Amino acid sequence: MSSQPPAHVFDATAANFESDVLQKSTTTPVLIDFWAEWCGPCKTLGPILEKLAGEYNGAFELAKVDVDKEQQLAAAFQIRSVPTVFLLVNGQPVDGFPGAVTEGELREFLKRNGIEPAAPALEGFDDPSAGATAAAPPPSDPHADVARLRAQVQAEPGKDELRLDLALALLRTGATDEARELLDGLPANLATDDRTVQARAHLEFASVLAGAPAPEALEQAIADDPDDLRSRHLLGVHRILGGDPEAGLDQFIEMLARNRDFEDGLPRRALIDAFQVVEDPAIVGRYRRKMSSLLF
Repeated sequence: MSSQPPAHVFDATAANFESDVLQKSTTTPVLIDFWAEWCGPCKTLGPILEKLAGEYNGAFELAKVDVDKEQQLAAAFQIRSVPTVFLLVNGQPVDGFPGAVTEGELREFLKRNGIEPAAPALEGFDDPSAGATAAAPPPSDPHADVARLRAQVQAEPGKDELRLDLALALLRTGATDEARELLDGLPANLATDDRTVQARAHLEFASVLAGAPAPEALEQAIADDPDDLRSRHLLGVHRILGGDPEAGLDQFIEMLARNRDFEDGLPRRALIDAFQVVEDPAIVGRYRRKMSSLLF
């Protein structure tokens, strides 16, 4: 939250919003970051946004709005929580998301909206992260993958990347305890890797199901009472971890539509957590837009 923002980053106010945001968005996409000084997640997301604004070299402008100082703007965009990000093109919001996201997710958000780094030299910076994502698709036989990775870890015990790969493979077989031990033992440089963050989100999802009813029982409970949002939440987690992310996200969207304030905002939190677990960026993008349409 520097008082002197870097290039392509500026503070938006009610006074300059028309010229610096709305008019600017007719020629260059503008991301609006609604934040607050007291907001912990804002201090995680803000530096990532500012970093990418510099790296993308003017492919988009980042307008930062302090909701405490600019309550009129926050009210105009119906901001209910921070951080919240909107993308404006031609003076209109075309996409957005509430809550903090990872750098990888933010890059995917920009790419989905046709925003690529303006400087050709920066394109090579993006390739490694894209390649890392492409290098870890779910294997057709996760148990065989675990066996292969165990052998590789035994042959190269000092290669931490292999232990991360093994942890991810173990998660796909349901071996959450061993996966957690491997993740806990990773060095600091891998502990913040996007795949590690995704794996820990997966573990949090799995912990929700401890002692939970079977999917069939949850489906019956929902049939008996469509407003049973607790059952919808558990069924959604079952579906996502069971390999049917859209069915799971549908349950969370339905929760949000029925009662966004259920259990202190559980529907919104469940969606944000799910976006870190689901590996298909197209599905994540589609459901982010659904969530945004309900929230805003």
